[in-house]
Amino acid sequence: MVRSFHKEREEEINILMEKLEQASSSSSTVNLSQFFITLTSDIMSKVALGRKYSSDEGTVNIKTVVRTFSRVFGTFPVAEYIPSLAWIDWIRRLDGKAEEVSKTFDDFLEKVVQEHDFDVDKKRSGFVDRLLSIQREQTTPFVFDRSYIKLIILDMFIGGTATTSSLLEWTLTELVRHPECVKKLRDEICSVSAHNSYVNEDDVEKMNYLNAIVKETLRLHPPLSIIVPRLLSEDVRLRGYDIAAGTQVMINAWAIQRDKATWGPDAEKFKPERHLNSSLDFQGQDYKFIPFGSGRRLCPGIRLALVLVEVTVANLVKRFDWRVQVGPYGVDKLYLAEAAGIEACRKYPLIVFPTSVVFPI
Repeated sequence: MVRSFHKEREEEINILMEKLEQASSSSSTVNLSQFFITLTSDIMSKVALGRKYSSDEGTVNIKTVVRTFSRVFGTFPVAEYIPSLAWIDWIRRLDGKAEEVSKTFDDFLEKVVQEHDFDVDKKRSGFVDRLLSIQREQTTPFVFDRSYIKLIILDMFIGGTATTSSLLEWTLTELVRHPECVKKLRDEICSVSAHNSYVNEDDVEKMNYLNAIVKETLRLHPPLSIIVPRLLSEDVRLRGYDIAAGTQVMINAWAIQRDKATWGPDAEKFKPERHLNSSLDFQGQDYKFIPFGSGRRLCPGIRLALVLVEVTVANLVKRFDWRVQVGPYGVDKLYLAEAAGIEACRKYPLIVFPTSVVFPI
């Protein structure tokens, strides 16, 4: 299923490359953060909805809604944990903002589902069409109504758009900070894809160092710093502590993956080489590396996200050099700040000068 959408990914990545080429020729800066959220939202629109949707068509700006959704629902709900301080949420209009963004997205998804439901005879391959087909065939052992379809699509957008663009942001951030890694990666890319301007997905599968870079970025900057909370179904005794059924358990992946006792004294350092001879994968079987969670609630979109990130990074590194303006506090002070929200994206946008690279032919 992931491979079936390779053309959609290639089309959108090439659009991104063209924009960067234009910026390079005019020696102007680009907001990579904005480019990445556009890339991921456009691709997810094609995958989930069958086509891209633009605000020029009278529909919502998906990129803005996704970011707002992430920011609002990533805000700490004081009332849920300290009911006596519920007035704080009221002052912040937290409930109102949550209802507003939910309604905006729900209205948009309702129009999308209606559009696909009315054109049953029109051949489409989007995810929403497959869900509507399941609903019409009534093959599920439970009632599968339109609200379920909209919720599943919403999960795909939130889970596949903001988190993937955040991973792209942090990967390029670390590469900008570590030019020696860029050189190693470019050497690998050119050795595998020497005769093509576009690095395709088959080429990317052969790139071990690229995979190590993505793993190291996920270790230091997991898109979800706090794994989606669990709820205990029964009483548990763990290391002398009695934990009652119904207790909400929150797991700090960010802290686990930076633990010096596990990763060594250089745990805070970006070092892709640590993954080259490692058996660690993304399946969450080793609890020291859980960027996508673990167990039955493991992220189902791992391959969908990774293939997009890897092929995008490979093309960005092969075709461009990146330069940033150093501010009064240096590069690290500005470039490593994280924003609050569901996903730990950059607090400040990634503004860079792209310069075209002449690669071997």
